[in-house]
Amino acid sequence: MLHFHQKTDSVCTIILAGNPNVGKSTVFNGLTGMHQHTGNWSGKTVALATGRCKIKNHTYAFTDLPGCYSLHACSTEEKIAGSCLMGNTAHAVLVICDAVCLERNLHLVLQILAVTDNVILCVNLMDQAAKKGIHISCDILEKELHIPVIGITARRKREIRRLKTFLNTCMYEKNTVRQSFSEQNPDLSTPEIQARLASSLYQKAVCRKKQHLPSFDQALDTLFTGKYTGIFCMLLLLLGIFWITLLGANSISQVLQDFLFRLEPVLYEKLSGLFPLKLCQLLVFGCYRVTAWVVSVMLPPMAVFFPLFTLLEDFGYLPRVAFNMDCCFSKCRACGKQALTMLMGFGCNAVGVTGCRIIDSPRERLIAILTNSFVPCNGRFPTLLAVLTIFFATALPSDSRILHALLLAVLLTCVILFGVAMTFLASRLLSATILKGVPSSFTLELPPYRKPQICSVLLHSIINRTLLVLTRAIFAAFPAGLLIWLTANIRIDQTTLLTLLSSFLDPFARLLGLDGTILLAFILGIPANEIVIPVMIMAYTAQSSLVDFQSLSSLHTLLTEQGWTFSTAVSMLIFSVLHWPCATTLLTIKKETHSLKWTALAFLLPTCMGFLLCFLVTCFFRILSLS
Repeated sequence: MLHFHQKTDSVCTIILAGNPNVGKSTVFNGLTGMHQHTGNWSGKTVALATGRCKIKNHTYAFTDLPGCYSLHACSTEEKIAGSCLMGNTAHAVLVICDAVCLERNLHLVLQILAVTDNVILCVNLMDQAAKKGIHISCDILEKELHIPVIGITARRKREIRRLKTFLNTCMYEKNTVRQSFSEQNPDLSTPEIQARLASSLYQKAVCRKKQHLPSFDQALDTLFTGKYTGIFCMLLLLLGIFWITLLGANSISQVLQDFLFRLEPVLYEKLSGLFPLKLCQLLVFGCYRVTAWVVSVMLPPMAVFFPLFTLLEDFGYLPRVAFNMDCCFSKCRACGKQALTMLMGFGCNAVGVTGCRIIDSPRERLIAILTNSFVPCNGRFPTLLAVLTIFFATALPSDSRILHALLLAVLLTCVILFGVAMTFLASRLLSATILKGVPSSFTLELPPYRKPQICSVLLHSIINRTLLVLTRAIFAAFPAGLLIWLTANIRIDQTTLLTLLSSFLDPFARLLGLDGTILLAFILGIPANEIVIPVMIMAYTAQSSLVDFQSLSSLHTLLTEQGWTFSTAVSMLIFSVLHWPCATTLLTIKKETHSLKWTALAFLLPTCMGFLLCFLVTCFFRILSLS
C-alpha cells in the first residue's frame, strides 16, 4: 500500500526525474530559486544538481537528475538516473512529463513505479498541449496510477507556487492511503507490459482534437529541416549571428580598451613607489597590458555571441542543426551530436570540449574532442578579421558601418565553413585509423519550439559562459604577459630574445608562406589567441611591450613593409584556423580525457594539418608566380 503520511523528518528530500526537454530544470529552478541552465536539447544536464527551498516552514531538498528516456543503463544520463533512483532513500520522486508527448513519457513513469511507489507526477507544458488541441485529465491519471498528479506550465511563477502547495499537501498535510500501482501490476518491469499500460493510460486520460491546418512547429520544421532549406537556413542564421556580433562588439571593444588602458599609468604610478622599476614595468607593461588587451578584445564579442547562441538553444533550434548535419557526420563515422559541440566551439573551444560529454560513445566523444579546435573560437576572430579586412575587403565602402560588418560576416562565414570542412576531414581520418568504428545510432529528439526566456538567457550567458570563459582567459593571459615582456626585454649581444627566436623560426616559417615573427606570435599566443596580432606588431616595430595599431591602413602599411603578400594572407588565414588549441582548451582536454596521449594528439592533429596545407598553398602560389 502506498502511504503519503505526515513527515517527522527535519528535511523532506525529493528527486526530480523525467525525459529530456520536458522542463525539468525549469521546475527545479522555480522550486529552488537556483539558476541552472534550462537548455532545450537532449543531454544538457550531465551531473546531479541539488537545491533547497522552504514551503510553509517545511524545508525541502531537491535533487535534479539528468534527463533520460529509460532507467536501463545505455547512456551516461540513464546510468546516473538509474543508480540514484535505485540506491536513494528520498521521501518521494517527482516525475516531470511533457504534456505534448505524454505517452512516451509514461514509459519512464512506469519504470520508476517499478522501483518505488513514492511517486508524484507533474505534467508540464500544459499550455503547449492546449495549443495543439490536446486535453489531459489529471484526475484520470491519478485514479489509474494511484499517485498524486498535477498539471502545470512551469514557466509561469503562479504555477510553480501551485506546485509547491501541492507538494506540501502531499508530503505533510494530506493523510491518504493509496493502493500501490506496482502491486496491481507485478510484471511492471517488463517492457512489453510497460508499453501496453502506457498506451492504455494515454487513451483513457488524453483527448486530442483534430487539427486541419499544419501547426506552427510543423511549418518551422519544414523550413529548418527541409532537404534544401535546412542547410540554407543554418548558414543564414550563422551569418546573421556573426554580423550582429561584429556590428555590436566593435564599439564596445574600443570603449572598454580605452578605459582599461587609461588605468595603466595610474597603476604604474601606484606600483612605482612600492617595487623596483623593472618589476613595475614587468607587472604593468607586461602582465596587466596583455590581460587588459585580452579582456577588451574578447569580452564584447562573447557578450554578444553567447546570448545569441543561447537564444537559439532555448528556442529549440540547435537539435535541428544536429538533424541537418547528422548525415555528414555519419559519413565521417562520427556522431551527429558533434554538430552541437562544434557550434559551442565557436564561442570557446574549451566549452565545446566540455560539451562533448553529451556524446555517449567513447570513440565518438574522443573524435569530437580532438577536432573541436578545428572551428575558430572567439579568440581567433580578431586575427581573422584584421587579415580579411586588409587583404580581402579592400573594395569595402569605409563610410558604411552596416555594409562593412555584413561583408566581413560573409568572409568570416566562408572561413568558418573551411573549418567545418576540415572538421569533417579530420573526423573521417581519425575514424579510419586510430579510432576505427561504426557510427552509433542515437535518439535525437526535436523538442517543440518555445519562446526563449530573455532574462534567463542573458543571466546564464553572462555568468555561466561569458564570465567563465573570460576568467579562464585572464588566468592564461597574466603569465603570458610576463613571458612576452621578458622575451622583448631580455637581450643577448644587444639583440632581444624575441628577435633571436623569430630569426631561428624564420627558415621553417618561410616554407609555410609565413615568417618567423608570425610563427612566434602564434607560439606566444598559446595562452590566449587574442594577442597574436599585438605580438606581431611588437616584434615588427621592435617595441618592448604590446602596442596597438592606429588604424587598419597603418597596419596594412606595416605588414606590406615586412614582406606580406596575398599569399602570406592566405597562409595566415589557414594557420589561424588550423593550429594548436589554446592552453585553456588543452587543459580542458586533459581533464576530460584523463590522458596526456590524447591531449598531445589534440595539439598535433590541427597543427600538422595546418603545416601541410600552408606548405601546399605556398607551393601553389610560387608555381603561379613562376608561370
